[in-house]
Amino acid sequence: MAGKVVLYYFNGRGKMESIRWLLTVAGVEFDEVHLTARDQYLKLLKDGDLMFQQVPLVEIDGMKLVQTKAILNYIAEKHNLQGKDLKERVMINMYAEGLMDLMEMIMMLPFTPPDDLKSKLDNINTKAKERYLPVFEKALSGAQYLVGGKMSLADVELVECTLMLEEKFPDILSQFPNTKAFQNRMVNLPAIKKFLQPGSKRKPQPDEQYVKTVLEVFDMKMPILK
Repeated sequence: MAGKVVLYYFNGRGKMESIRWLLTVAGVEFDEVHLTARDQYLKLLKDGDLMFQQVPLVEIDGMKLVQTKAILNYIAEKHNLQGKDLKERVMINMYAEGLMDLMEMIMMLPFTPPDDLKSKLDNINTKAKERYLPVFEKALSGAQYLVGGKMSLADVELVECTLMLEEKFPDILSQFPNTKAFQNRMVNLPAIKKFLQPGSKRKPQPDEQYVKTVLEVFDMKMPILK
């Protein structure tokens, strides 16, 4: 019998946060091993656990999985969050990958030199309102979920992404009433409502300590530390 799911990552959001969200919605309990020192990362490399020398790493069902999209797709398939057929699945994946593109821009903000921060924020705000949110606003017109009338990976990523956007731009959904109504429904689902409470395994916005730890573990130097 497989043991509890274990996540290997930093004590912060990054690319692991979408995995935490999906496991939570699927009702799967998980433990976390937080990377705080370079030696931990080097040991994972030495043990052959990181296929492409990258985290996230998720231990699940007797496997050690890497690559965020592969991990998300495995969990979604296992817990019936990936549509009923191939055509639904490809739509879900298109939405999910678009959301990941947007969230990755937000993830990089803590590693951005201060002089570049405003331009990066302006770029995210513009792209969110002109490229990404209109897609979801249209898909949610008269629909409870994005694909097939049933919750999927894409829906979980959308609520995560909209909350991230509102942290940076509090009024950004004012022009997108369908998306805001969707978010309101999702955050009131019992599993998500609990996940959003203090003391859950949801991570806060990245701070200087998170950035410092990531750079030390990967032995990187960034202009932000000047």
